[in-house]
Formats: sequence, structure tokens, C-alpha cells
Amino acid sequence: MLLSDLLDARVVDDAGRPLGFVVDVRLVLDGPPDGALAAPRLHGLLVSPRTGTSFLGYERTDATAPAVLAGWLRRRHRGTFLVLWEDVLSEDVLREDVAEHGSDDDERPVVLRAGYRRWDPALPARRGA
Repeated sequence: MLLSDLLDARVVDDAGRPLGFVVDVRLVLDGPPDGALAAPRLHGLLVSPRTGTSFLGYERTDATAPAVLAGWLRRRHRGTFLVLWEDVLSEDVLREDVAEHGSDDDERPVVLRAGYRRWDPALPARRGA
């Protein structure tokens, strides 16, 4: 799976109810060493109920300038949540889901498991900022 397959993808719950769009992903660097850093691992997806556009970095708690842009983006993304990757159904299940429902378009929704949890999407202030 490519990152471009996820960005702007529709997100639905296990019953098919629309939840929003993937606007970003969260990666963590906790894998085995890969050069100077640890290998990245997909931690979760940011889901926005209103828009498929990015936060442009304003999900950080210290990103406040210019104030008009920061405020506009935060209002536009209100209700956005982080869902952990383990709460996303596997690619094989997504493929089966499309086959079962007879959808012939290439755009499959991202389906979340029953009982998924919504996490706060905000990132802490950058170190040394």
C-alpha cells in the first residue's frame, strides 16, 4: 500500500457509516535501525469529518502564526481524530468488502473496526522550538 492510496480516502465505520477523510498519517520511529534513525512504522491515520485537505503543520500545539491561518485551519479541522493503525481493517478485508458490495470504482473506503477509539490529533510542541 502506498501513502497516496490513503490520503484523501473516505473513512467509514464497520457498518459503512461515513466518518470523514484521511488527511494525514502518523509515523513513529521505533523500528530497527535504518541508518542514523530507527525505521518508521505507521502508527495511525488522521481522519477529518469535513475536508480531505491537510493541517499544513498546524496540528502542532505551538503552531499559532499567522493567527488567522492557524485559526481557520483549526476550525476547518474541528472534530478531526487520530485512529490507530490496528483499528483499520486489513487491505484484504477492504478488497473483500468491495467485492461483496459490488462496487466497481477503484476508490475503496478505509474501514475501521468495530469499537475503534478516537484519539486527540494534536502533536506536542517541537523540541527546541
